[in-house]
Amino acid sequence: MWVGNKEIKSPIIIAPMAGISNDAFIQLCFEFEAGLAYGEMVSDKAIFYKNVRTLKMLEFSQENHPLSLQLFGSDITTMAYAAKYIDQKTDCDFIDINMGCPVNKVVKTGAGSAMMKDEDNTVRIVKKIVESVSKPVTVKMRLGYDNQHLNYLSLSKKLEDVGVSAIALHARTRTQMYSGKADWSHIKILKDNLSIPVFGNGDVKTVEDFDRMRQETGCDGVMIARGLVGNPFLIKKIADHLQGKENSELSYNDKLDYCLKHAEKLKKLKGEKIAVSEMRGIAVHYLAGMYNSTSYKEKINRMRSYDELCGIVEEFRKELNDYYLNKDQII
Repeated sequence: MWVGNKEIKSPIIIAPMAGISNDAFIQLCFEFEAGLAYGEMVSDKAIFYKNVRTLKMLEFSQENHPLSLQLFGSDITTMAYAAKYIDQKTDCDFIDINMGCPVNKVVKTGAGSAMMKDEDNTVRIVKKIVESVSKPVTVKMRLGYDNQHLNYLSLSKKLEDVGVSAIALHARTRTQMYSGKADWSHIKILKDNLSIPVFGNGDVKTVEDFDRMRQETGCDGVMIARGLVGNPFLIKKIADHLQGKENSELSYNDKLDYCLKHAEKLKKLKGEKIAVSEMRGIAVHYLAGMYNSTSYKEKINRMRSYDELCGIVEEFRKELNDYYLNKDQII
């Protein structure tokens, strides 16, 4: 598909996830053949005021393409400034406007999902951004603020008219947060009414989910989010499936290797202290479903260093090797 003047060669789209979608994670996503990846959302005000930590979040490895950087805010002046900064100072391929984040600290500033409450003001902001940058501008939104205000279709049509190149729809409302079930029927409605590409988002955690969303909605791309945390291998499974290859299944040894690879990349990116803190919440997902993983998850939650994580993983690997060896002997 084409999004603006850029070609996306695969419908596997990696969603922006706060605290997850950094350079370390996205490198793994492209290694597994993602079609497009979004960096985690960044604040327009933080860019405007040259916050060092935020500007660092805009830096990604050269191999990470095609890449979208996502911006959140609600002020037309600082949003346009931040978009121009991203356009001119980064090597990303797309600039995305966040209209989907449901968390209170974002919504109370008028940003994220709150942008859907005032269509006219939101369209003015997006129009200004489109006119200010050379890169294609996209939008990620929800169905609406709540069930009484499902305005995704009317807003999307207006955004298409002012030059937005694609829209990703998370098929929940703001008030749903991440609970309940995503209603994919709205993704089909959006696809049937727009000429620009539509990405469907919500509750895709398996190859079967990926196929079903495409079949039920006709969407151009399927955006995967929480199903990838500690499980970037899902991207490879879907990529192989799309290419007609035998469904790939990584061994537990491979998964443990990638857990450590992720941690190593994160340590290089953010330093050991922050990397270890973030890996406490990520590494446990890499171990999910493995034999006797509970006790090792508890150890990971208490770890304080990268070397300690390596020791825990290698201890777990040895137990798994012994378990499967003995199991084979019994069989």
